[in-house]
Amino acid sequence: MAQMPPPSEPDKLPSRELLEQRHSFPCRYTFKVIGEADEGLQGRVTDCIQRELRTNMQPPSSIRTTKGGRHQSVTVEPTCPDADAVLRLYAELRKVEGVMFLF
Repeated sequence: MAQMPPPSEPDKLPSRELLEQRHSFPCRYTFKVIGEADEGLQGRVTDCIQRELRTNMQPPSSIRTTKGGRHQSVTVEPTCPDADAVLRLYAELRKVEGVMFLF
């Protein structure tokens, strides 16, 4: 089974076809966002997702801070209606202040 490349760069995004093969939409899709440690990172990430999916429902999410306290990992699992929504979310999440990597 082929692994999807981590989409930390625009050219590394999974293709629409691969997303449709691997997921039965609508479904929960896991995004992992790595960024600078900041009290507002998780909120900015979930706000971005709610805005893009046009929903008031906050997606399940969790946050972990690195041992040194310099970075945070936000895991968020919104319900995405289709592969195009996943690709749009990757594009929008890259623009969120403080985001360094996105998987």
